[in-house]
Amino acid sequence: MQVENKYDYIIAGAGCAGYSLLYHLLQDPFLCKKKILVVDTNFNKGNDRTWCFWEDTDGPFESIVCKKWSNIEILKGRMQRLLPTAPFEYKMIQGIDFYQYISAFAKGFDIVEWIASKILSINTAHGGARVQWEGGAANADYVFSSINGERIQSKLWQHFKGIVVEFDNAVFDDTVARLMDFNVPQMDATAFMYLLPLTDKKALVEYTLFSPTILASAEYDHVLDAYMEEHYKGIGYKIQHSEIGAIPMTSKKLTSNDGAVVSIGTMGDAVKASTGYAFQFIQKQTQQIVSQLKLNQALNPAVHHTRHQFYDAVLLYILEHQKMAGDEIFARIFEKNTAATVFKFLSNTSTLLDDIKIMTSLPTQIFLPAAIKVLFRR
Repeated sequence: MQVENKYDYIIAGAGCAGYSLLYHLLQDPFLCKKKILVVDTNFNKGNDRTWCFWEDTDGPFESIVCKKWSNIEILKGRMQRLLPTAPFEYKMIQGIDFYQYISAFAKGFDIVEWIASKILSINTAHGGARVQWEGGAANADYVFSSINGERIQSKLWQHFKGIVVEFDNAVFDDTVARLMDFNVPQMDATAFMYLLPLTDKKALVEYTLFSPTILASAEYDHVLDAYMEEHYKGIGYKIQHSEIGAIPMTSKKLTSNDGAVVSIGTMGDAVKASTGYAFQFIQKQTQQIVSQLKLNQALNPAVHHTRHQFYDAVLLYILEHQKMAGDEIFARIFEKNTAATVFKFLSNTSTLLDDIKIMTSLPTQIFLPAAIKVLFRR
């Protein structure tokens, strides 16, 4: 009978969460000596994702930030709001740079092993956990999984398709990130164009919606083509890259942790329910797990356990039940507040005074009944 290998930790899934956890484990002088196995179907990842976030200091991945902006723009009808982001900077990291950076870093540690295979099952076993993949299996004290074993159930999704376009001549102001342009087809949802100029000739242009139904790829293309035609009519450009995705917008737990099996990333509820922002929350979650492992504490990956989780639930209730149009909500928030106040609110780091500023931007007659509904539903 074949004896299965035993590891301290198995990381199941090498996406943003899996790689982030690996990086933070290896950064720790004690945990970097642990025996770690990383299992994923494929480690030859392309540029399949783009992550954007804001920071007021240099972060651990500053060397691979491909672009930073100190101003953001919000458009809705005649409103054109240009906001400086100080003391924050809005930053972008490309997926391929992130994967390659952490892979190269991890190769300096002999204790890390890699298996490229499809994961078949993850279970608790023998006081720890067991992962089975096509061709083998192994046990560990803990398994950290970002694998979606079943279809995620969510009443609302953030879904998008983006294209990286490049022109021959300068057409963009690359000092300004167009965070939300609501002057696009709303599709009975909350929809906006997200335009991030990488240079004065090159930008990521992304059509994003918050709605119950995910569109077919051609439907995003139709809106993207129309937007480019409206704003850059008659100017030729090349599409260098495209990305498409969907993120669940739900305040309900997607999985329940089972002792030695710990869900991380989207499956570990790291995504900000009301906006889809995840990168910084994944960093917080994985750093929190590393700290708990060092202190030999029970592992708790939850990162949204403050009053902000309640705010998220209220906003989702309003969007799900169409109590107020999402474009109007976000336009009011950005019109009446500084970018720094909004960023802190969306980062779950705002003070009560910041929260009051945000709340007074919105109509009480809509948000108060929704808050009561959510409070009693809980």
